[in-house]
Amino acid sequence: MRIIVLFNLKPGVDAAAYEAWARSTDIPGVRALKSVDDFQVYRATGLFGSDAKPPYAYFEVININGVEAFVSDVTSEAVQKVASEFQQFADNPLFVTTETL
Repeated sequence: MRIIVLFNLKPGVDAAAYEAWARSTDIPGVRALKSVDDFQVYRATGLFGSDAKPPYAYFEVININGVEAFVSDVTSEAVQKVASEFQQFADNPLFVTTETL
């Protein structure tokens, strides 16, 4: 399963500060979870074929190998600390679960 997280930064949050935190804490921490096969964070650069602003500035793609294992991992104290830090940056993130057609 893939979980896609769509979000913008909260007003007043410095993008460079968020991106430094993501590189140093979020990405290596999530990738270290046994339930995660891959984790990528993307910054939106535009809408293809349009000058309009993308509706979301950042996208995370979390490839998990089991829902129960992932729930177990994310309820740990260490992951909850990282999640709390993420909430300081992200403005109402949407966690979309997906399946392959």
